Amino acid sequence: MPALKCTILALETSCDETSAAVVADGYRVKSNIISSQVPTHQKFGGVVPEIASRKHLENITVVIQRAMDAAGVTFGDLDAIAVTYGPGLVGALLVGVSAAKAMAYALRVPLLGVHHLVGHIYANFLEDPGLTPPLVCLVVSGGHTSILYMAGHGEMRVMGRTRDDAAGEAFDKVARAMGLGYPGGPAVEKLALEGNPLAIDFPRAWLEEDSLDFSFSGLKSAVLNLLNRACQAGEELNLADVAAGFQQAVVEVLVEKTVRAARQVNAPRIILAGGVAANNSLRRLLTARAGQEGLAVGYPSPILCTDNAAMIACAGYFKYLKGEYASLDLNAVPNLPLEVL
Repeated sequence: MPALKCTILALETSCDETSAAVVADGYRVKSNIISSQVPTHQKFGGVVPEIASRKHLENITVVIQRAMDAAGVTFGDLDAIAVTYGPGLVGALLVGVSAAKAMAYALRVPLLGVHHLVGHIYANFLEDPGLTPPLVCLVVSGGHTSILYMAGHGEMRVMGRTRDDAAGEAFDKVARAMGLGYPGGPAVEKLALEGNPLAIDFPRAWLEEDSLDFSFSGLKSAVLNLLNRACQAGEELNLADVAAGFQQAVVEVLVEKTVRAARQVNAPRIILAGGVAANNSLRRLLTARAGQEGLAVGYPSPILCTDNAAMIACAGYFKYLKGEYASLDLNAVPNLPLEVL
């Protein structure tokens, strides 16, 4: 697909990060401003949707202006506006979608509606502009765990998905039960470094023989039951071993099914995307296991694993090249399905 000179302002407000970014020519990040709400939600042990929406309203114009100033561009320099329109928290999404539509209308430039998961996938293209399909992508975050095959830009199909909890959701719930706070993923990973991943043999849900789907609810329940039994019996558990064993059980299943998917479609490369893609244990095991199969592995920098607008701009760029513009009646779709990629 030929390159095209353009400057895109993108917005991402699907959950608890208010982000705006200016990206030139698809890959050149001129600014990527992220305003996190983690301190606000920590005392509640997770994201409170109504509070998140209100915080986005407070932050959106300030974050947009900071992104424009950091990029050194004016609104007249923009060729398009990209925005996440789903999936996510409906109130949070509406803040970004409303702001994006207003700017696109006022500036008379195209509006580009981007699926949140596609944005995460395209974070890899920001990290490595030379990256080309075909490839298999493991998207793993607090709300999603899926394996996708990317045959080309705009050509993706779902190969597997979670049937219950997402991996990141399981991390958060286990962390909460262990008193580690929010966000749970980094806390569990940090504690796991002090533990023995083989000390506790937690279950792995492999499902049917040929299935590439995931299930983490049983593993989560096994951890919670272990903690509850120990509490009732007055026994003291080595929480570092619990964290290490839990993390190992999650990572092993993620890695094996992703490698299996790549072999099925003869894809030469695997990429990681989403917040849990920042987990170092997942990165190491996937790189080692894929290497045994002669597969290359790529993943974004930690800042690009979290929700950010630069990845939305990159994904929007390929819609811009194809002329796939959204109309001004674009709405937030909190349960936007994976099939709408």
